[in-house]
Order: sequence, then structure tokens, then C-alpha cells
Amino acid sequence: MNKIGKITICSLLFSMNVAAQEPATTDSVSTQESKPSLMARLNQVQQYLDEKARAKVDPNYIEVPKKPWRVVLRYKESVFDVDYSNNLGNPSAGDGAEWKMRFEPPMSPSLGVWAGYRGTGIAVAKNLGKKKGTTLSFSTTGAKYGANLRLRSFDVTEGTFTSTIYDNGKVLHLNGDARLLAPVNITSLYLNGYYVFNGRRYSQAAAYNQSVIQRRSAGSLLLGATLYLAGIDLSDDKNSSLILLSSGVGRIIIHQGNIGIGYGYNWVPFRGFVVNAMAMPTVSFYNRVKVNEYDCNYEMVEATGPTDDYGQWNPDTHTWANGKTHRPIPIGNDDSWYDGVDSWEVGSETTYSLLRFNLDLRLGIAYNWSDYFIGAQAQFNNFFFKKDQCKINIYDAYARISLGVRL
Repeated sequence: MNKIGKITICSLLFSMNVAAQEPATTDSVSTQESKPSLMARLNQVQQYLDEKARAKVDPNYIEVPKKPWRVVLRYKESVFDVDYSNNLGNPSAGDGAEWKMRFEPPMSPSLGVWAGYRGTGIAVAKNLGKKKGTTLSFSTTGAKYGANLRLRSFDVTEGTFTSTIYDNGKVLHLNGDARLLAPVNITSLYLNGYYVFNGRRYSQAAAYNQSVIQRRSAGSLLLGATLYLAGIDLSDDKNSSLILLSSGVGRIIIHQGNIGIGYGYNWVPFRGFVVNAMAMPTVSFYNRVKVNEYDCNYEMVEATGPTDDYGQWNPDTHTWANGKTHRPIPIGNDDSWYDGVDSWEVGSETTYSLLRFNLDLRLGIAYNWSDYFIGAQAQFNNFFFKKDQCKINIYDAYARISLGVRL
């Protein structure tokens, strides 16, 4: 092949190669441009959620902020009060005693952070002061609904004791501070959900988590449901005197489901500021109380003979060396007998009932400016339980201050 032919063939091959590469390069570019980036997809999802949120509310009453993310710093004070009472004998007939023990632990402060998107987020809080611990919670709210969960567990050794004793026409009143030799453990779980009938113009969340901004005053009927679980454990051996006063009750486990209709109102005196008040009486549709009964080797009776001949206690046979099963509690200030107390569970009983009336009260204040907001919230719950002569009244409340920023 001559020189001219070789040049011609090389030129053709080069031109063919170039021609083959150019479309490939063009296709590659167009393919990359057709695939949106991860950030672009997240923006599309955010725009879709924002449009859905705004479509559910009346913009003249509720404003959905453009910035959906929020970080909130919270300081909270919690209060928990348990009134536990029982009767011995037949006080109404003038024979026996009425008594009440009130457990009122000191207010428990905590500092935490809430972070989330719109009305859904996670909060982590650290308890301050003597009661150390960490709390993790999850909450979510929308235009027509809201839900929150609260879990508490603590030990208490101090309380106040009041009693009225009836004996042959005589009445004796006793009251004072009580310090238990062993802690009583109290646990509670509170799960609440609500539905807003006027969700287009009224927002419960505007005052409590600032996911939206209430622009005009409005109110709404609310439908709420609450699941409340509580446990009171007295079963430590050194609490035997309290168990005896409770007619052998050593542990109480309470399950209660409530439903109610209430009303909430948002007052907006000027732009960015809202005051909310909500009240909801509820009635229980499910009320389960399980009582674990205990016995111990001492009893609250007057000694009829010498008490130094009881000898050694046998925990296997539940008898003293002299064959008796119970030893009278010594009268006086000597608490050394507690060191020999042995208690054991003898059975349990579960009862069900309806028509327990409870109350849910809430108050919230919030102010929004620019991308920042500040708020103060308070909530009060009251739960009442009864089994035979045993009554339990639980007051569960908190107050909280929050400062947040929209991102």
C-alpha cells in the first residue's frame, strides 16, 4: 500500500473513532443530568411534606414556618404526689382506724434537648440534683392529632402520716412526718393521644412544641385517650409495719385506660404570641388493679405472754422455735426488731372496674420572633384508684421552659 493510502486509512479510522466517541460523551452527560442528586431528592420530599402540611390548615389562622427543622433547649420541673390510704377494722362503727400516707418526693429538675422535623422529634434529658438519670422520649403532632409518652421511676423514703383511731367511743388523731426504713418504689407510664376537631384553625402544638404558629385566636373540641400504668412496691422486709397497716398489701399494679372530651383555646393578643388553656375530664373504660398480698413473722397485736421465748425464726417452715408463726411487734422506739423481719408473698388478687373519673389540665405560652421562639408549658393529671378499703390518688404534673431555633 502506498503512502497516500496509509494516510487515508488512518484518517478514516481517526474520524470514525472521534465520531464514535462524541455521541458516547453526549449520552453520558445527559444520563448524569437526568439523575437528581440526594440533596435534590430530599428537597423534593420536603416540598411535598410542606405542601401537605399547609394544605391541612387555614393560613389565616395557622402559619407553617418555612424552616422545618427545630432544636429546642428545655428546663423542666416535675412533681409527683401519691396519697395512699387504707382502713383497719370498721372505723364507721367506731372500731378500727383510718390512715393515710402521702408520698411527695421533692421536685425533680432536668435539662434536655429536643430535635426534630416539624412536629416529630426525639428528646434527651438529664436529671439534675440528687436524682441522677437520663430520659429519652419521642413525640409527634400534626394538624389533627398529637401523642406523647412519659415514663418515671423513683424511690421514696419520706412522707407524711395521718391517722384517726376509734376505740370504745374514744377518738385519737395522729399526724406527723414519717421516714421509712426501706424505700417504696413508685413507677408510672403515661401515654396520651388526642384528636383535634377544628384542626384547620386551632393547633394544640402551637403552644407546646412550636411546630406551627397560631396567627389568630381559635378553639376546638378535643377527643383524648390515655393509657396510665402505675406500680407501688412496699414489699421490702423493713416495710413490714406499712404492709400490716395495708392489710397485707405489699405491691399494687394499676392499669387504666381513659377516654374523654375536652376543649382547648388559643388566645393570640398580638402577632407571634399565643396563650393556650385546655381542660379534659376523662372516664376510664378499663381499670385493672392487681394486689400482691404478703405475710410476715410479726403481727400488730398486744403480747399476751413473754416475748423472749420465741427463739430462732425458721424461714423454711415460717415458724419460730416455739412453734408460733407470728411474734408481736415490740412497743417503743427500738427498731432493732426490723433486722429479724421476714416477709413473703401469699397470693394475689386482680379486680376490674369502670367509671373512674380523672382530669387532664394544660397551660401553654409561646412567643415567636424571626427564627427563634420561647415557651412555657404546664400539665396536671389526676388519677384515682380504689380496691376495697384501699384508695390511691396520684397527682402527676410538670412545668417546663423552652428556648428554640428553626433551621
